[in-house]
Amino acid sequence: MYLLEVKNLKKVYTTRFGGNAVKALNNVSFTVDEGEMIAIMGESGSGKTTLLNMIAALDKPTGGEVYLNGKNITVIGDKEISSFRRENLGFVFQDFNLLDTFSIQDNIFLPLVLAGTPYEEMNKRLTSVAKRLRITDLLSKYPYEVSGGEKQRTAVARALITHPKLILADEPTGSLDSRSSDELLKLFNEINNDGQTILMVTHSVKAASHAKKVLFIKDGEVFHRIYKGDCTNEEMYQKISDTLTLIATGGVRNE
Repeated sequence: MYLLEVKNLKKVYTTRFGGNAVKALNNVSFTVDEGEMIAIMGESGSGKTTLLNMIAALDKPTGGEVYLNGKNITVIGDKEISSFRRENLGFVFQDFNLLDTFSIQDNIFLPLVLAGTPYEEMNKRLTSVAKRLRITDLLSKYPYEVSGGEKQRTAVARALITHPKLILADEPTGSLDSRSSDELLKLFNEINNDGQTILMVTHSVKAASHAKKVLFIKDGEVFHRIYKGDCTNEEMYQKISDTLTLIATGGVRNE
């Protein structure tokens, strides 16, 4: 059984008074195995963010289904959906989404507090994840006192501390300088090699080159996909660059 299965996903937006319909997603289907790291690429407006919102159960599809660990998340009721996200999904955003009035420690604790986790268990998890992400010395500081790279490691810690089945990363390197981006991608590789499944939406060819599979979205559809196989990051970078060029010029399609 796949960890994530997206089946014939459709999303159509209409104007307030039922005017023109915009097809954001059209029959999108793909699967994610446990332990994979997958990148989703495409131009702005291609449907990447809409797809991520469907997988995160932040929006309902017009048609199709999304299964996480065998459960159809498109039919989960509003009362259950928040707890389902906390128990199964971790989120890493481009702009970090940290609370400046909370310390680094309290930002990381937040999803566990919302879940009603006992303090002893929170502390136990924090010690482990902070050491792993090399932020132990930052826990008493506030987000405005640390660098962009440190903020993003904090966001990753917050995502990991719930032991999620799937991490959803939305442009995770978008607000980072090249050095911090490299550190984050190295970290993603480490946690992925430890078995954590990651689905990443990105414009960055460098970020996508770390993934085991890349899906290219165009006009709301999975237009093409490439697999890393035995390629190095450098070879994958070139494959992605060549594919993006071919797509831009009207070539390449394997869907």
